[in-house]
Amino acid sequence: MIDDHRNAGQRRVGQVKEVTSLSNPIVKDIKALTNKKDREQSGTFMAEGLKLVIDALELGWTIRTLVYAKAAKGKPLVEQVAVKTVAKGGLVLEVSEKVLSSITRRDNPQMVVGIFDQRWTGLDALSPAVGKTYVALDRVRDPGNLGTIIRTADASGASGVILVGECTDPFSLETVRATMGSVFAVPLVRVSAEDFRNWHKKTGVEVVATHLAGAVDYRTVDYSKKPVVVLMGNEQSGLPDILAKYADRLVRIPQQGRADSLNLAVATAVMLFEARRHLLKLDGPE
Repeated sequence: MIDDHRNAGQRRVGQVKEVTSLSNPIVKDIKALTNKKDREQSGTFMAEGLKLVIDALELGWTIRTLVYAKAAKGKPLVEQVAVKTVAKGGLVLEVSEKVLSSITRRDNPQMVVGIFDQRWTGLDALSPAVGKTYVALDRVRDPGNLGTIIRTADASGASGVILVGECTDPFSLETVRATMGSVFAVPLVRVSAEDFRNWHKKTGVEVVATHLAGAVDYRTVDYSKKPVVVLMGNEQSGLPDILAKYADRLVRIPQQGRADSLNLAVATAVMLFEARRHLLKLDGPE
């Protein structure tokens, strides 16, 4: 996989490898990152777009492989990113638009693609404190929902996203696209339901969960007295009883009209920004 080509990149310091063939082995390895199995084996993932790549660099991430279209050659920002990639021992590929389209599976691809190492944070590395909010997702399935939630967590000032159980991969191409770069800014944690419960007990965080049985309006909860974890259920089945039992508060989001539920990403946004509203009261207006 990509690891095999890192040393090759180090040997070519100061050089750019030009690639025009779809059968190039490095291109094949990069294309394979659209498969979860290959991402897990290599521990890497793909991010599209110059802005996302620059954001990642600014946040301290290192590019393993930089791919850019020939049409982007000579653009100052692209050249700067290429120099930084080579300086860190990465590989830089200049490719045809045909190759880039095959990598991103788009007819009109972004001009720049970056390959990065995945980053996971352990539960013990989180430092819950008053004023901090986290979101925990139970078996989230839709890549678009997860990406949007990561982006929303970033925008609302949340301190991390905790994936409970078998969730969709946050490093899939679809999810990374939906995060709009926030995947580089928000700590990601994956845990079992049991580990989540034990962490809850040990840290004393306040777990506030949305649930059909919730009797409390989500706006009446005080989110400012303890570190808060907003716990959200699966898109289809909602929150299972075993996780609902862990919650300190079961709340509901009042609704009108014929819709019986909200989209998971929308409901999560409602909860996170309500928590933020309470915390802003402590800090005063921005």
